[in-house]
Formats: sequence, C-alpha cells, structure tokens
Amino acid sequence: MTKSFSDNGLKAPEPAINSRICVLLNTASGSDDKDEVTEHLRAAFDRYPGRFELRQLSKGDGVGAACMSALKDGFGTIVAGGGDGTISGVAAQMAGKGRVMGILPLGTFNFVARGLGIPEDLEEAVELIANGTPRAFPVGEVNGQVFLNNASLGIYPQVLKEREGVYKRWGRSRIAAHWSVLRTFMKFQVPERMRVHVGGKEIRAKTPLAFVGRSAFQLEHFGLEGVDCVRSGAFALYLAPDCTRWQLLLRALRLAGKGMNAGRDFELICSDEIEIETTRPRQTVAMDGERFVMSGPFRFKMLPDALRVLAPEPQDGA
Repeated sequence: MTKSFSDNGLKAPEPAINSRICVLLNTASGSDDKDEVTEHLRAAFDRYPGRFELRQLSKGDGVGAACMSALKDGFGTIVAGGGDGTISGVAAQMAGKGRVMGILPLGTFNFVARGLGIPEDLEEAVELIANGTPRAFPVGEVNGQVFLNNASLGIYPQVLKEREGVYKRWGRSRIAAHWSVLRTFMKFQVPERMRVHVGGKEIRAKTPLAFVGRSAFQLEHFGLEGVDCVRSGAFALYLAPDCTRWQLLLRALRLAGKGMNAGRDFELICSDEIEIETTRPRQTVAMDGERFVMSGPFRFKMLPDALRVLAPEPQDGA
C-alpha cells in the first residue's frame, strides 16, 4: 500500500486530473457474477493507486447520464465496462469531446472490444487502460446518434424487442439471443418499402431489413462480404430481398453458417453517406443492440476521428 503522507507530514499531491480514470461498470451487462467482477477489478486497480475510480450502474441507471457526469468531473479517461450497448452509450457522449475512452469487455458478444483487439482478461484490459496509447476510432452516425457496430431498419429492431423478453425469462446468453431471432422471424408478416439515396442515385426497395454495417470484425465473424467497404472508411449497406418468413428463416440459417452471398441473399451497397426514407415517418432503429425511435429520413454518415480509444495498434490488414 502506498503512503498518503510524505515524511514531513504533508499530504502527497493528488494525481493530475487528466490522468484519472473513471470506470462505468454496467452491472446488468453479460452473465458474469458482477460481485466477483468488481472484486477482480478493484484488485487490478490497486496496482495503480489514485488513478481509478469505479462507478457501478444498476438496472435503470442511464449510461449516457453517468458518462456526462464523469466528463463534468474532469476525468481524462472514461471506461465503459459492459457489452456493446454500454460501450456505444458511452461513445455517444464522448464523440468529439477530446477525452480518451477505455473498454472493459463484459457483454455477451463484445464485438467492439474484439474488433479492437482488447483483451478479454480483465487484468490485461486494466493494464492496457492504465498504460496504453489511444488511437483514433471511426464511428457511424444516424440522425445525430452514434453507433459502433451496426444500425438497421426493419425486422431487426423487432428481434431486439423479442430478445428483451427472452432475456427476462431465461437470462442473457448467446443461445437466448439466437432463439429470439427465430421467434421473431416466425412472426414476420410485412416487409418495409424504402427509398435509398446513395451516390446521387435512388434505389427503391421492398425489404424486411436494411442493415448498415460499420464493424469489419462483425462482418468477418458472420462471413459477410463488405469488409473491404468498412476498411476503406465506408459503410456496408445490406438490403434483404422481399421474401416469405420461411425464406427469411433460411437466410438466417445461412448467416449462422456463414453462407450468405451477395445477389442471392442481399444487395450490397458501399458508401460513407446513406439516406433512407420509409413509408412511415417514425421508425424504431436498432443500433448496437439497443432500440431508438427516430423520425425519418434516416441519414447515415461516417465520423472518422470522433473517438480516441485505448486499444492495441491494429495488425496489418485489420
């Protein structure tokens, strides 16, 4: 344990405000025992006396409000401890603020953290936060709302609604997440009519899903074409063809088996700016596992240097 007072009896100076780190731990994320996680984190923080402050968020606490409070308190680094939804919520508040963001991957899928190469081991992740070098991290935006992995219109927001009910009944797990997809597809009825504006062209589509991908790691995970779009700084937009619920289910199985093909299963469009109009003026938009009600048209754009994130340097081709 470090001493709080120097030999002359005067209190040692506090660390500089911009070196202090606030960890926002979402206790509702993932399936781990959060008491055990908290104990491990505190032990890891003890190696860096005076630098870390842990703030636990319970169910119902707003991630965005907690992040804004930490920003006002002057922390130089703010860490999102949770899943992709928690990380996206913190990123939405920090984008463009000039502060540094850290990540502790504690969710179900952890696509953001895995895509950045952040260790899943908590002690290694804390060491990276304490000693790592921040790097620029591009984010997507739709109508002013930041997202990191994907955003979508159509059936996927319904999947998330179904997933919330499944999680409440059976708990959070990847199996429960996949089951919610199947249940939603079995209830599917009417596709959405959309007008997509991209590159000065208009594309009219009747589709159950418009999916805007921003994470190359997530696209690779599902074996989807479009990774090169994202790595070049653009979005990968996937428009599913008009189909029956059984055809939609077949495509879901192909997705699970990494067997989706452009042309047969979706139309792929690459662009750093996309506008989508729908027949209904207000829609539920899914972003990074969360749902938001928005008014159209839905304008997507890339923000290439919006965040500074503590992460390992990317390897060649990543």
